[in-house]
Amino acid sequence: MSDHIPFEIQAKIMKRLPVRSLIQFRSVSKTWKSLIDSSEFVTHYSSQQKHMFIRYRSPDYTLRYVSVVEDDTFPRNRVSLTRPPKYERYHIIGCCHGLLCFYNFAGRAAIWNPSTRRAYDVVPNVPDGKLYATVLGFGVCSVTKDPKIVKITYVEHDIELESISSIPFQVDVFKLSTGEWRTLSRNLPRSVSFDNSVEIDGIVYWLATDRNTVDGGPCYSIISFDITSEEFGEINLPNRLARSRHYMIMVSKLRESLVLVEMSDHESNRYTHNLWIMKGGLFIQLYTFNVNTVPDLEYVIGFRHSGEPILERVYADHGELLAYEQKSNRMDNLGFDGVQHQYCVHPYMETLLLHDHPNLTVPT
Repeated sequence: MSDHIPFEIQAKIMKRLPVRSLIQFRSVSKTWKSLIDSSEFVTHYSSQQKHMFIRYRSPDYTLRYVSVVEDDTFPRNRVSLTRPPKYERYHIIGCCHGLLCFYNFAGRAAIWNPSTRRAYDVVPNVPDGKLYATVLGFGVCSVTKDPKIVKITYVEHDIELESISSIPFQVDVFKLSTGEWRTLSRNLPRSVSFDNSVEIDGIVYWLATDRNTVDGGPCYSIISFDITSEEFGEINLPNRLARSRHYMIMVSKLRESLVLVEMSDHESNRYTHNLWIMKGGLFIQLYTFNVNTVPDLEYVIGFRHSGEPILERVYADHGELLAYEQKSNRMDNLGFDGVQHQYCVHPYMETLLLHDHPNLTVPT
């Protein structure tokens, strides 16, 4: 950039550049490094490039991480990512502001930025145990851009203990800026079983199941956690969804809206996917499409930035990823063949968060 360009204009230009260029520009001058490293720049930086993060196991069981650019070339413009080696046995619990959060069954968590390749190891202060179930959520504070992990530890419903309903949940929150866990003592969620989660606009949502119903069947609701205020909430579902008896129901994210995916029996060899979106606190049906079940099974595992559902097609001995195009009612193979039930997809935007943290730091 020319010295004749005012510094304020230079800063605006750099906020539109990809992360890889900004990391290189930090070596150009002390002024640019100071700008890019500043909390104001990191907080307000927003890349224009959309990506799809895909994790899967190839047929030889090698764990692969791939970033695919979401533009007119999708899915051809893809880059293999070098993952931190210790994440082999971690599963992904969430994606927010370009950061991925991992967790393993040994009770360890980690936060990773695929754009800067920086990672931060987290040691939970509450160990997992055979009597307890653990559910986690991940998000970034909308005000401070501080990443947080919320961990809920509770007694499994199938453990036969007296007065099980009187045993409270333990909720712990990890904040990256302090590197410490805190135990929350108020506004804890009611006794439910938690399923998958998704983060939207600073709020983590879990699909929750209350099995203590009159007819014995499951009753679904949505439990929420505000990353900024650290308060729980609950969203009631329409009766059709709350008392769903279908094959599968899950929460997902469509752009910046909460979506429920209901997979139900349609015919002997087909399933129907019903997509419900939350608007104004109410769930309305978005659209419906059918998928085959013979000789294979297809089910939604996520969405592109454009809104197209991403599905996994499951065969007897392998799996593959598909994108559903609503207008043409067509399934497009994305070219990721691998082990069945091992796919994970997350749309994300590039971010500078974590770039100033030491790589693979373990707090003491």
